[in-house]
Amino acid sequence: MRAITVRDREAGVRGLSIEDLPRPHAAENDVIVRVHAAGFTRGELDWPATWTDRAGHDRTPSVPGHEVSGVVTELGYGTTGLSVGQRVFGPTDWARDGSLAEYVAVEARNLTPLPADVDHTVAAALPISGLTAWQGLFDHARLATGQTVLVHGAAGAVGSIAVQLAHQAGARVIGTGRSADRGTVLDLGAHAYLALDAERLEDAGQVDVVFDVIGGDVLDRSAALVRPGGTLVSVAHPPMVRPDDGRAVFFVVEPDRARLADLADRLRCGRLRVRVGAVRPLDEAPAALTSRERVPGRTIIRVAED
Repeated sequence: MRAITVRDREAGVRGLSIEDLPRPHAAENDVIVRVHAAGFTRGELDWPATWTDRAGHDRTPSVPGHEVSGVVTELGYGTTGLSVGQRVFGPTDWARDGSLAEYVAVEARNLTPLPADVDHTVAAALPISGLTAWQGLFDHARLATGQTVLVHGAAGAVGSIAVQLAHQAGARVIGTGRSADRGTVLDLGAHAYLALDAERLEDAGQVDVVFDVIGGDVLDRSAALVRPGGTLVSVAHPPMVRPDDGRAVFFVVEPDRARLADLADRLRCGRLRVRVGAVRPLDEAPAALTSRERVPGRTIIRVAED
């Protein structure tokens, strides 16, 4: 099969190339998915699991991409809940080859049936971003109706979904980001917007929850904005500065079949929008994913047609 691979950790995205690899084997409780569309996160090239397996052994050449949408072609021994020919989507396993390939082996529990009226390219942009947004807001920060949440990077993949989910939950939403993204974030449902390249972060005032995807100085300064009893939650890195009378949480997203099904239902009913900016074929993936051109929305790799 054709696949995008990485062999040199120091090269980063410049080390992406396309080559032929053997098709993956379906282990116990696995499915093999014929990939129709795949998502890629630049940060995954910094994850240890991209380069070594769970036992610590080198596993290069590694196939990146940990969001997949496609069709089940094979079931591993003991696999239940899915069937051959079924449309599915979800996150792939962190320490195994990913979705930037024609086929991928995935634990069945990671995957959720995909409604027939949802395009694979849209579905491939949802798993990690959607689950990260939900788990950060509700599982970790315990955001409730009537509270105020500050969402950093509100026009990005995770932030744009967090804005929509928080708005639908009855929270007051303040988004942050570049000045150019103000209209986009307000259109997604934010009640206010703070341009970090033109305004002071401290002008946001006190909030119940800060949801951070940026890290660094922005994360450190955000701790002072959290009201007593509130929560600072980040997916960038563990907070170095904690709220005086609140919680600080760093987490890594986890698969959740039931929640992903709920997000897919919101998507097909028009209650959730996923920002797909560009769709490129597998052959163009190395060039598309190394491009410095700023694309408004996710770049999704289409591997096969429906």
